Amino acid sequence: MACSIEIQAAFILSSFVTFFVGLLILFIFRLIWRTIKKWQNIKGTGIILELLLTKSTGNKHLKSLHFHGIFRNRIEMLLSAQTFVGQVLMILVFVLSIGSLIIYFINSSDPVGSCSSYQDKTIPIDLTFNVFFSFYFGLRFVAADDKIKFWLEMNSIVDIFTIPPTFISYYLKSNWLGLRFLRALRLLELPQILQILQAIRTSSSVKFSKLLSIVLSTWFTAAGFIHLVENSGDPWLKGRNSQNISYFESIYLVMATTSTVGFGDVVAKTSLGRTFIMFFTLGSLILFANYVPEMVEIFANKRKYTSPYEVVKGKKFIVVCGNITVDSVTAFLRNFLRHKSGQINIEIVFLGEVPPSLELETLFKCYMAYTTFVSGSALKWEDLRRVAVESAEACLIIANPLCSDSHAEDTSNIMRVLSIKNYNPNTRVIIQILQSHNKVFLPKIPSWNWTTGDNIICFAELKLGFMAQGCLVPGLCTFLTTLFIEQNKKVFPKQPWQKHFLNGLKNKILTQRLSDDFAGMSFPEVSRLCFVKMGLMLIAIEHKSLFHGCCGLMLNPSAEVKLRKNTLGFFIAESSKEVIRAAFYCAKCHGDVFIPELIGKCNCKTKIQRHFPGTTLLVKRGSMREFSDSTQSDDLPFGQANLMSNVSFATRTFLYEPEPGCDQLDESGMFHWCRAIALDRVILKRMDKSKHEFRNHVVACVFGDAHSTLMGLRNFVIPLRASSYTRQELKDIVFIGSLDYLKREWVFLRNFPQIYILPGSALFPEDLRAANIEECSMCAVLSSSSKALSSPALVDTETIMATLNIGSLRVSCAPNMPEEPWTSECFTRFPEKLKFRRIPILTELKNPSNIHYIEQLSGLDESFSGTNLHLSTSFSTGTVFSGSFLDSLLATAFYNYHVLELLQMLVTGGISSQLEQFLDKSFCGLIHSCTSVVSGRARCKLGLLSLNQTILSNIEPRKTFGQVFCGSLDNFGILCLGLYRMIDEEENNPEEKRFVITRPPNNFKLLPSDLVFCAIPYGTSCYKMDGTSSQSPYEIINMVPLASETVTEINDSPMVDPVNQTTKPPLTTSLHHLQPKTISISGSKQTVVAHSSKMPPQPHLGETETVKENEKGKMKETTEENAPASSKSNLLIFSTSL
Repeated sequence: MACSIEIQAAFILSSFVTFFVGLLILFIFRLIWRTIKKWQNIKGTGIILELLLTKSTGNKHLKSLHFHGIFRNRIEMLLSAQTFVGQVLMILVFVLSIGSLIIYFINSSDPVGSCSSYQDKTIPIDLTFNVFFSFYFGLRFVAADDKIKFWLEMNSIVDIFTIPPTFISYYLKSNWLGLRFLRALRLLELPQILQILQAIRTSSSVKFSKLLSIVLSTWFTAAGFIHLVENSGDPWLKGRNSQNISYFESIYLVMATTSTVGFGDVVAKTSLGRTFIMFFTLGSLILFANYVPEMVEIFANKRKYTSPYEVVKGKKFIVVCGNITVDSVTAFLRNFLRHKSGQINIEIVFLGEVPPSLELETLFKCYMAYTTFVSGSALKWEDLRRVAVESAEACLIIANPLCSDSHAEDTSNIMRVLSIKNYNPNTRVIIQILQSHNKVFLPKIPSWNWTTGDNIICFAELKLGFMAQGCLVPGLCTFLTTLFIEQNKKVFPKQPWQKHFLNGLKNKILTQRLSDDFAGMSFPEVSRLCFVKMGLMLIAIEHKSLFHGCCGLMLNPSAEVKLRKNTLGFFIAESSKEVIRAAFYCAKCHGDVFIPELIGKCNCKTKIQRHFPGTTLLVKRGSMREFSDSTQSDDLPFGQANLMSNVSFATRTFLYEPEPGCDQLDESGMFHWCRAIALDRVILKRMDKSKHEFRNHVVACVFGDAHSTLMGLRNFVIPLRASSYTRQELKDIVFIGSLDYLKREWVFLRNFPQIYILPGSALFPEDLRAANIEECSMCAVLSSSSKALSSPALVDTETIMATLNIGSLRVSCAPNMPEEPWTSECFTRFPEKLKFRRIPILTELKNPSNIHYIEQLSGLDESFSGTNLHLSTSFSTGTVFSGSFLDSLLATAFYNYHVLELLQMLVTGGISSQLEQFLDKSFCGLIHSCTSVVSGRARCKLGLLSLNQTILSNIEPRKTFGQVFCGSLDNFGILCLGLYRMIDEEENNPEEKRFVITRPPNNFKLLPSDLVFCAIPYGTSCYKMDGTSSQSPYEIINMVPLASETVTEINDSPMVDPVNQTTKPPLTTSLHHLQPKTISISGSKQTVVAHSSKMPPQPHLGETETVKENEKGKMKETTEENAPASSKSNLLIFSTSL
C-alpha cells in the first residue's frame, strides 16, 4: 500500500525529534548539575541547601553513588570486550546490524513510496533486532562518562535514526524504508570484530580491513540516501520530480561518481540528489585517490611478499636479514654477484621486516633472476619457516653502520642469531657486528660453531685495526684496503702514476689448493716458483700443526716449514683463472715451462710422487729464524725494526715498570701487558709539556662525550702493542679527546703499556702542540660515534675540521734535526734553505663521499674525476681511510671464510677466532697475568724497506720488481708485496707524496727512491750497518729481553728502562759481529744469514754498555732512547706486526 506524506513524515520526525530532544535534555541536566556543584563550593550555602543536603539524605546519596559506580564499572568491562561475555555481545551486535541491513536490502525492492503491511515476516524480525539494539544502546549510555559526547558518536546517531522508526512502525502497523540505510555505517566496526575473532593479526591486514570497511560503508550509505531522495522527490515539489531507481542502480551511480567516470545513463534528477552528488564527488576524489590504491597495494603485496619461499630441490639459496635498505642491498648485491652472468647458481632470499619501498622494489626487479623478497622477521619462527632457513646454505645478517645507537643495533642482530640458532642449530650464520665488545655473546650460543662456517665481521675491530696498521707503516692501510675493494667504474688516468695505482686495484686476495707436487718443498721455494713460472704471488698458507692438529694461517713462513699435500695457499692475483695454475702445476710436464698461460691441467699419470706424511719442522739452533709450532725459544734475535720512541723516561718510566721475573705479555703471548694503571697517572697537562716531550709517537684524535657510544679504542691499541715488538720498540700512544669519554674507554686500555691521555680537542692547535704533534710518527683522526643527523654529509664534520686544522700546521726541519724517514718529507731538499714538512696524518671517514671536503678533486691535475674515495689522491697516498668497503666482506665470508681470517690476522696483529677465547676472560679483555710463552711472537711483520738503505741494497741486480722479489726471498726470506713510490719528481711534488702500487708485474721497473712493502720474518734485521768489516757485509743486532738494564740519559743520569723481562737467566744487550754462513734449506742453493753459534761471553747482570764513538764510522750502540734517533736518521724501515 502507498505511504502518505504524513506517515513518511512521522517516520522521519521520530528520529529527528528523538535526537534533538535528547540532546536538549542532556544539555539542561548538565547545566543544572554544574549550577548545583557551583553552589556547593560557595561558603554559607544557605538554609535551602542545608535542608536539602541533610545528613540522612547525604548518606543515601553516597550509597546510591557507590552502587551506581559499581554498576557502571561492570558495564564498562562488559562493553570493552575484555571478557568472553563482552566479546560475544559485541559480535552479536555486529551480526544483527548486518542482518538488519540485509532486511533493508530485501525491502528496498519495493517502491519507496509504499508501506509494507505488518504481515511481512521481515518486520517482526527487524523489530526484535532493534529491541536488542535499544538494550545495547542503554548499556552504552549508562557506561558513558560524557553523555553529550556519547549522544554525538557515529554508532549512537545510527541507533537514534534507526530504532525509533521501528517502534513507530509497530504503532502504525506499517513499515517504511526511511533512514534504515544508516545501518551500513556499522560496517566500520568490521576490523575490531575480525581482531576479536583473531582472523587478522598483521598490521597490513588490519589496515586493509579498515580501508575496506570505510569504502563499503561509504558506498552503501551514499547509495541508500540517493535511493531515498530520488524515489521520493523533492519535498517542496511534492515528489513531482521523483524517479524510480533500484538500490542496485543507486550503488551503480555512486560507483560511477566515485571513479569520476560518470557514464550518464543513471543520473540524479532531484535537487537534493544533485546537491548530495556535488559534495560526494569532492569526497569521492579523496576516497578513490587514497584508499582504493592503498587497498590494492596492500592486497597485492600481501600475496606477493607474505607467501612462503618455495624450495626447489637442487637449487641453493641464502637468507639475508637485518638492515634491508636500498643502500645495504645495493652494496651486498654488487659484491655478492660480482661473478659473470651465468656463474651465479645461488638465489638470495631477503627477509625484511617492512614492505620494500618503490626504490627497493625496482632494485629487486633489476635482479629478479637472483633475488626474492619475503616480508617477515627473523625473530619469529613462523617467518623463518616461510623462508625455509633449515634448507638455506647460510643466513647473513646485515648491520647498519650509520645507525645512531650501535649497541641497540648489535643486540637486535644478536637476538636474530639466537632465534635462528634455536630454530635450526645447523644453520650457518654470518653476522655483522658494530661494537667489538658485543662479539663475546655470540660464541656463548650453544649451537655456535666456528668450524661449520659461523663467522663474525666486526666493523669496529677491522676499521680501527686498519687505522692502527696505517700508523705503524705509512701507506699500509691503503695497501690492505686495495686487496678487498671492487672497482667497477671505468676510469681514464691522466698521469702515469694513476695508471700504476689503478692496475694495483685489480688485485685481490684469492685462495687455491696447491698441487701435490709442491709437497715437501719449503714456502720460499714454492713462492718463488709460483712467481717465476706462473706469475702468481703466494703470500701465506694454511698450516696444520703436527703436535696439536689445529690449522692456522701463516704469512711467509720460514724455510723450515714444509708444505703438505692439499695445502691451501693465499695469493695476490687478479682472477681465479690465474691462481688455478697452482693446482694444475705438474713438476714433470711444466718443469721447463716459463709462460704462465701454458700451465694447465695435464693428463700425466706418472707424476713425481713425494711421500711426506705431514709438514716437517726443522729447527736449527744456529739458523737465522728459529721456528716452532707451539713453543719458541726466548733467545731469538730480533732486529731493530723501528726507531725507538724517543721519550723522556725520567717522567714516565715509573708508570710501566716491569714486574720482576715476568715477560709482561698477556696469557696468549700475542700482546704486551702491564699491571692496571690508574687513570690519573696517565692524564697529561698542557702546562707540563716539558715533562712529557714525546717523539716518534702516535697521536690519536678522538671525538665523543660522556653519552657517546664507545667506539672500542682497544681495537686500535692491540695492533700497536703486538708482542713481536720489544718493549723498547713500542710507540707511545697519546689520545686527545674528552676526558669524560676516555674515562669510559680506559677500563679496556689500562693493561696496555705506554698509553697517555691529553684532555682537549683536536680542533684546538694548543692541545695538539701540547701532545708534541710536531714530532709524532703519525696522527690518526678517528671518526666519532654516529649521531642522529639529517644529512649523511654531516657525519664526518668533526673529523674533517680536525684534519684541516692539523694539515694547516707546518713543522720546520732544521739541518741538524733528527728526522723520521717517513716524516722527513720536507718542501725542499736544499740544505741552505729552511725546510718545512706536513704532519703525517691518517683520517677516517664514515661517509666516503665526504672526501671532496678534504681533497679538491676538480682542482688537482693528478686527481681522478668524481667523488669516489678509492680513486682519490688522498686514498692512493695512504692519508684517508673509510670502512665502507667492509660491507663486501659479508659476501667474501660466505664464499671463502679463509680470506676473512687472513684479513683479521693482518689487521689485528694475529687474533683468530680461537685466540679470542683467551682475550675474553676478563672484563677489560686481557688476562690479568703475564707469561713467558713467546710462541706468538714468532710471526711476520709487514714493513717498508728502502732499496738503497737496507739489506735490499745487497741484491744485485735490482732493476725490476721480479729481481728484488727473488733476491730478497732467496737470501733473506723476505717476501716483497708492493711498492710505495713517489708521485712525481721533486719540482712537481714539493711535499714528496707517495702512492701505493699493489703487486707490481715481474718486469716492473724500479726507481732508487722506491720503498718496498715486505713481509719480514721474525728476528730478521733489515738495517744496513755503517761499519765496514771484511768478514760481514752487514750485522744483526741481537736484542735479548733483559730482567733489568741500566741506561744512560743525555745528561749521563742513570735510570731504569722498561724492557721485556723473562723467566730465563737475564742477559744484557750486546752487539755481535756475525759471520755470514750458508745453510742448505730443503736442498736448495739459497744463501741466508745465520747467527753464529759462538757467542762472546756475556757481561754480568746490570752491567751498562757505554757508547763509544770512533772516526771509522762504526755503528754506535746505546740504551738511551734519544740517541738512536740521530744515528738512525739515514735508515729506512717501518714494520708492523702480523
